Amino acid sequence: MSMITIVKADLTQATHAQAVVSLLNEYACDPMGGGEPLSIEVQASLIDAMMKRPFIHSFIAYDQDTPVGLINLVEGFSTFAAKPLLNVHDVMVIEAYRGRGIAAQLFTAAESFAYELGCVKLTLEVLEGNEPAKHAYRRLGFKPYQLDPSAGVAQFWHKKIV
Repeated sequence: MSMITIVKADLTQATHAQAVVSLLNEYACDPMGGGEPLSIEVQASLIDAMMKRPFIHSFIAYDQDTPVGLINLVEGFSTFAAKPLLNVHDVMVIEAYRGRGIAAQLFTAAESFAYELGCVKLTLEVLEGNEPAKHAYRRLGFKPYQLDPSAGVAQFWHKKIV
C-alpha cells in the first residue's frame, strides 16, 4: 500500500496548478459533479482566476507524484460569530483510490487549516441523493444545518447571473 501525502497547493507551481485543473475536471465529469468536462476556457483560466482570490485554498492528495484527490476551500465569514469560516466547495478522490480514507485525510487537512485561520466552522453542500457522500460527511462530524427544528433544514439555493 502506498503512502498518501496531503499538500497545500501552491498554484504558482506548475505541477500543483495542473493537478488542480486535472482533478477538478475529473470531478466535473463524474455524475455528482455534473457529468460534463470543464470547458476549455475554464480549464485555461481557472488557475489565474483562483490566484487573484487569496481566500481560495486547495489541498491535493498525492500517491508519490500522482495527484489522486483534491479539496477546494473558499473562505467566508460568519456574521453571527464575527469569525471566518471555510466552505468546502469541491472534494474529490479519483475512482481508483476511493475507499482508502483519502477524503478523510483531505478533510483533516482542511479542518487543521480552518483552525489555523481561526474559523468558527466548516460548511459544505451535498446533493440530496448522494448517499455515499452524506454518510462520509456524517462520519466526519458534519450534519445538516438548522437553527430551529420547526423551521426545517437549511437548503442551498442559487441564481445564475451569467
